[in-house]
Amino acid sequence: MTRISAGLERAFATGGFAQPSVEDLRDAAGVSLRTLYKYTPSRSDMVYAALEYRHRRYLAHVLDDLPRDPRRAVLDLMDRVGGWMIAEASHGCLFHAAVAAAPGDARLRDLLERHKSEVAARAAAATGLEGREVALLLIVEGLTQTWPLHREKAVSSAKLLAQGLLGS
Repeated sequence: MTRISAGLERAFATGGFAQPSVEDLRDAAGVSLRTLYKYTPSRSDMVYAALEYRHRRYLAHVLDDLPRDPRRAVLDLMDRVGGWMIAEASHGCLFHAAVAAAPGDARLRDLLERHKSEVAARAAAATGLEGREVALLLIVEGLTQTWPLHREKAVSSAKLLAQGLLGS
């Protein structure tokens, strides 16, 4: 299932949520149509599988093994988000894009909320900013949304803002 989810994630990240046909998704997953439907019985299930996979990868890339020192951790966190944007998401957040493509889908909105809540909680714990989860998430989200326009300047600005949280 991991290989299927990885292929689906790549297909949606590159082609958006409306563009790829089921045949494109099958090819990206590298399986037969029968196998694709066995594990993801509907196109919605394909989107959910891709986003669940993306969620796990993002958490591992951005939050696993951050330094214990809060000041160093907050700087590394912003660098990792910037690195993620370079390698994986130069157009912005895939979760927000999914909700924008299907605004009435409550399951997608729940997945978005769970993803952002978990990012905020883990980031706050890793940086010593417990109780400041919303402020830290605002900085991370601002970085992901401004990345397409400002790239490294967005990372530098996010670092300054996050360091300000530590000092306040």
